[in-house]
Amino acid sequence: MTLAALFLLLQADSDAAAPAGLPSAAHGSAIAEILHNSGPVAFAVLLLLAAMSLFSWTVIFTKFRAFAAARNQSARFLRAFRKSGRLSEIAAAADQFRPSPLVAVFTEINDEYYRQTNGRGLPRNPVGLERAAATASSEALTLMESSITWLATIANTAPFIGLFGTVWGIIDAFHGLGTAGAATLRAVAPGISEALITTAAGILVAIPAVVGYNQLTSQLRDFAARMDDFGRELLNAIENAAAYVPPAPSTPPSDLSGTRRVF
Repeated sequence: MTLAALFLLLQADSDAAAPAGLPSAAHGSAIAEILHNSGPVAFAVLLLLAAMSLFSWTVIFTKFRAFAAARNQSARFLRAFRKSGRLSEIAAAADQFRPSPLVAVFTEINDEYYRQTNGRGLPRNPVGLERAAATASSEALTLMESSITWLATIANTAPFIGLFGTVWGIIDAFHGLGTAGAATLRAVAPGISEALITTAAGILVAIPAVVGYNQLTSQLRDFAARMDDFGRELLNAIENAAAYVPPAPSTPPSDLSGTRRVF
């Protein structure tokens, strides 16, 4: 995408520079001219940068869509959790909110709680519940950040790959100058064009990768904070419900309507 934009700009510049009265086609297509003048090394660099650009844009669009779905399902899951009064009810409905990372945290804490108490009373090992929440959060974040590190790799390496094409183009330009025996534009133009196109391509590939990586990592930090907050909220709800002491039998049943139970 970024390389295509560069080629379109070069084509527009070529058309604008055409002398009056002569068709722009007489100067040839800018894209075809660059590819024709490029040697095998520069052409390979451009193909590699194009593949890196395509891959980075694929990761960016895929992750932004996945994170948007996870954010939407997390909001729905939190509303269902705070509305429901029993862990069993939430566990039964958790699968429909599966894109949310909060579901993994809930499932891990709920399973650990049932292993300790069989669903009744205070947990025997509260630290175990905290560890289960931390493990679930870590696993969910690891899954969500898969492929994102490739954006950082592309952002860091693309300019250097373009620089390699630049250096090679300069070497080729000086070689052509020495072969021609005269400092003419025709002798150095092919190498200079290779140098310029590979440099610009490397920068244009790196910029979207940097922006996408920063935006996605920012969203990952937000998901991590939300999972930590939800884990503490769930642990507090379990402990409060387990420590709940029913009122005396003489208390009218209507007085219990506002009590929340999670068992």
